[in-house]
Amino acid sequence: MTRELPDEKVNETPAERADRNFVEFLQGIRVAVTGVQVLFAFLLTVPFSAGFKDVSTGERTLFYLALVSAALASLFFIAPVAQHRILFRQGLKEDLVRRANLYGLIGTAALALSMTSATWLVTAHLFEGPLPSLTAAGIVLLAGWLWFVEPALHRTNNN
Repeated sequence: MTRELPDEKVNETPAERADRNFVEFLQGIRVAVTGVQVLFAFLLTVPFSAGFKDVSTGERTLFYLALVSAALASLFFIAPVAQHRILFRQGLKEDLVRRANLYGLIGTAALALSMTSATWLVTAHLFEGPLPSLTAAGIVLLAGWLWFVEPALHRTNNN
């Protein structure tokens, strides 16, 4: 396995690096934003379906978590783009890149919560017993591992 070089290119100025980092951030976040938008749009329609009135209080709580965390994920994923428009040509790109990275991590955590809650809601509606809770636990653990823990371990080992 080859190691990537540090986040610097020969003769790259800090401004050029910030521009490149922001473009790379936007390219990466497109996948997550599309997923959040689809999930959020679907969740917005659910209460208007005929069977929603039969949903239990616990299931309504799961729906609320899924809906609100999808909204939060959308807000955090879209914020860097909106801020870029407001801060355009203000010489603040490095600050924006740092904030965008933080917002991307928060948005990813909110997306994991939304996906877990939505899956738990659906499986709880379909099955009784421990299966819905086990499924949700598996999803949150896998998302945590794939999206946060594993990359953090590699980051720590390479410093």
